[in-house]
Amino acid sequence: MKVFLSADIEGTAGIAHWNEADRKHPDWIEFRALMTAEVVAACEGARAAGAEEVVIKDAHSSGRNLILDRLPDYARIVRGWSGHPDEMMYGIDAGFSAALYTGYHCKAGSEANPLAHTSNLRISRLLLNGEVASEFTFNALCAASYGVPSVFLSGDVAMCGEARDMVPGLATVETLDGNGSATNSIAPVRAWRLIREGVEAALKGDFAGALPKLADRFEVVLEFNDPTCAYRAGWYPGAKSHGPRAVAFESRDFAEILRALLFLKV
Repeated sequence: MKVFLSADIEGTAGIAHWNEADRKHPDWIEFRALMTAEVVAACEGARAAGAEEVVIKDAHSSGRNLILDRLPDYARIVRGWSGHPDEMMYGIDAGFSAALYTGYHCKAGSEANPLAHTSNLRISRLLLNGEVASEFTFNALCAASYGVPSVFLSGDVAMCGEARDMVPGLATVETLDGNGSATNSIAPVRAWRLIREGVEAALKGDFAGALPKLADRFEVVLEFNDPTCAYRAGWYPGAKSHGPRAVAFESRDFAEILRALLFLKV
């Protein structure tokens, strides 16, 4: 069994401030270690369930956060950004048995995590087929497009709830809940244990139904904070205005949606 793991940081147990996610700030040192520890816990759970290899995408910001010498010898690590439309899922293909997600956070516009966002801070909301979407929304559908089920996610309470609604049977570990600029978090050491146990149980279970259905047609709408971003994005082939600060793009092919997002959101 080969498992794919997409790792973010804003849903890591204990996190509460953007400084802790910024590699240019001293606080990041502590939280890259906590992010790494959650990834290692997920790897250990996957190994206990029979995984021969875990491919990890370092999916936060620079893509260069994880402390490499703490990773187990059965892991491979994808660092940096290739420019491929799969982005946070780059490296996944049909050869994987399952996808896991650690450190995930709720969508832009949510009040459940002071670090809530979708893709970048220029976007106020990102909608898919009329529903406000998170990064997990697109990443789980990306995995599904390769036939890979999403079976486990750790992150903030709101993200876990949305992920369970989208993928019935998906196992989650709720690391923190946000209130204004504060978070109420479980202790990191407890998160590591729960992630390890949760991943093992998920991969040993029946996750045949954990494959979200791809729609027949997709419309993505990007609502920007700054109208000049929408003006620029509107020049992408096939994009159309969707209001004073928004653009929309439609396709029957989800891969085309991901390709468009790569250029529309910058």
